[in-house]
Order: sequence, then structure tokens, then C-alpha cells
Amino acid sequence: MLAARPTSIGTRHPELTRREVRQFALLRPRVEPGVRTGVPQLPYFLTRRRCPSLVEPRDSLVRVSFLERPNPIIAAPMAGATTPALAAAVSNAGGLGFLAAGYLSVDSMADEVTAYRALTDATVAINLFTPQTDRSLELGPRLDDYQTEVALTAAKYGVSPGDPSFDDDTFDGKVDWLVENPVDVVSFTFGPVPPAAVFRLQEVGTTVGFTVTSEHEALQAVGLGADFLVAQGCEAGGHRGTWHVSDQPNTLSAREVVAAIAGIGLPVIAAGGVGSAADVHALLDAGASAAAVGTLFLACDESKAPAAHKAALTSGSFTSAAVTRAFSGRYARALVNDFVRAHDGRAPSAYPNVHHLTRPIRTAAAAAGDPQGMALWAGSGHAAPGRLTAPEVVARLAMM
Repeated sequence: MLAARPTSIGTRHPELTRREVRQFALLRPRVEPGVRTGVPQLPYFLTRRRCPSLVEPRDSLVRVSFLERPNPIIAAPMAGATTPALAAAVSNAGGLGFLAAGYLSVDSMADEVTAYRALTDATVAINLFTPQTDRSLELGPRLDDYQTEVALTAAKYGVSPGDPSFDDDTFDGKVDWLVENPVDVVSFTFGPVPPAAVFRLQEVGTTVGFTVTSEHEALQAVGLGADFLVAQGCEAGGHRGTWHVSDQPNTLSAREVVAAIAGIGLPVIAAGGVGSAADVHALLDAGASAAAVGTLFLACDESKAPAAHKAALTSGSFTSAAVTRAFSGRYARALVNDFVRAHDGRAPSAYPNVHHLTRPIRTAAAAAGDPQGMALWAGSGHAAPGRLTAPEVVARLAMM
């Protein structure tokens, strides 16, 4: 039997503007093979704004199977720290460990996926950084000034600042590989991606999500076809997931971001400030399906974070943190050290240009075991980490 031809969305929903009809046409909702279609289903962001009577109630939350784990604990993807061993250890303990493709080549990303699969039969989930706007020309003079400024710090470690160049983190190559070698879950951080990237991944069976820090970003993610959302609060360590590099860092807590986007109807992973089982339960009570944890796993044995970074998190010597662009050109939450004190407020909002500029300094400081020149990413629960294994962290967080 032939499938019924879908009727025009503009004909069936005349209340939509022409622009909204075009937006819907670009989204191309997926239809399972052999399933007959009649009235086109509107994307949630259009039904919520234009056709509230068509919006399903909150208790009809979309389900995504990868979140149906024994423990609602997600090991957040941490570029430069996550390893296949860390992600697999969390997955084997009943949670789910995300791999981090940020800063990796396509071949290195492929190797990490292979290594993870050798360690566990669990869901394969990986995070990609989204392409950013190249501000090299616009902010060139300021990048030159910052390069000159940090040269004095670099000299302390016997290195020179790096080239403040721009790149897209080989985004297209990574998406191509993931389409040819499908994984279960892909999430995007740092903003929107071309709609075709979402469609291509979903067409091979991959569940796709976006990190968001506000309701506005969440609605944009829905417009791109997101299957789930990662709600990042201001307590989260490392980079802010704001959708534009120049955006001010969000001030909403993870619970507040979850509350703001709960009505959208997609599953939500809450991220930020998790240091105890009580924190996990609070986020679940707020409407999250799972809690993403970064800092506690950063200090784990299975993490490849430098030893000096782990010591800074667990020694109690660093008592304050700041949200700064000093290390990468993007706002990120780090423990306050000499580098932050010297350079906070000076870096232009050019990412990853500033990341490449400061990388030789951070690498040399780590090799020397000196935390004062490193990017000591840390969430608000940075006082909680101990030198535990990943399964021990999962067990602690899953306690009732």
C-alpha cells in the first residue's frame, strides 16, 4: 500500500506565518519507513507559540532510550580529560559516560570510540564542539595585544605563546565519520549546527542533543530537531555552553534552567554543581531525567587531567573560582590561580583563537606540575572531589 501524501503544512495550519512555514519545511520531520502520514506534525517550538491547543501535556515527555540507565548519572564530556576508560567505567557502573571529541582529530576520535566499545557494551555517546564564528580579522589587534601580554607568563615556563589561529575543530569531518560509523548519541556544545548535520545523524539512527543555558537557546535547539537537551547551569565547571562566543555567561542555576525548559517536552539532562547524591535528587525533582557530572569525574583515577589539576581539586589549596575568558576566549569556570589573576578581563572573545594562543603555556605548566599556569576547570562543587575511582563516584551519587 502506498503511503498517503502529506498535506501542505501551510494549508493545514493557516495560522502560521510564511516564515514559520519555511522553517518547518527545513526541519523535515523524520518518518519511519512504511508509516503512513497524514497531517504534518508541527515542531514543538511552532505549536507552543502559534498553536497551543496542539501542544501535548508535560506528562507525554518524549522518551529517549539512552537515558533508561540503572543510575541517572552522566559523566559529562570533558575535552582534554575524558578517556574511554573513564566513560566506560561510568557506563559499566550503571550510569553513562560521554566521550569528548573536542580538540581531537577525526582519527583520534575514531580511536576513542573503538577503545570505548572494547571496554563496554553500553550506549556510545559522544560530544562535538559546534563551529564558531571566525573573529580573527575583527579582533586581530586585540589578539596581538593579548599575545604580547601573555608572553611574559609564557617566558616563565620557557615557551612562547601559540599562534592565535581559528579552526572549526574538523567539525564536518567528525560528522562525516559519525554518519559512516553511527554511534547511539551525539550532543553538540557551543551553539547551533547546520540542520543537515542533525538530519544526517538522525537518519542513521543517532539520537541528537544540544547543550543549552536558557529557554531561548532550548527553543532554537528544538527548531533544529533536537531529541534531548542538556541544561547547563552557572555552577558548571569549564566552558559555558552559551550559543554565541560573546554572550555573557548565564546566571541561572541548573535547577532554574531545567525549570525554564521543562515545558518544551524533551528529556533534559541537568549539568552544574553536582557534588552529592542530594544534588542529583534535587535536579531530578526539578524535572531532569539525569544529572551530568564533571568535576567529580575530572579528579578520578581514570581521567587524563594533569596530576596538578587533580591535586588542585582535592587539596583544598584553591578556595575560589572565577568565570573567565583568559584561557580560551570563551567564558569558562576555573579555580583562581596566578594566570587568572594576571589576565582575567584581558582576552578578547575569540574562540578558539585564544585557546591556541595560551595552549603552550598551559601545557608547559602541566608538565612542570605547576597549577598556577593551568586552566583549572572546576564546578561549584569543587570542594567535594576526592581521589576516587569512577565507579566509586557513581555509587556515591546514586545513594538514596
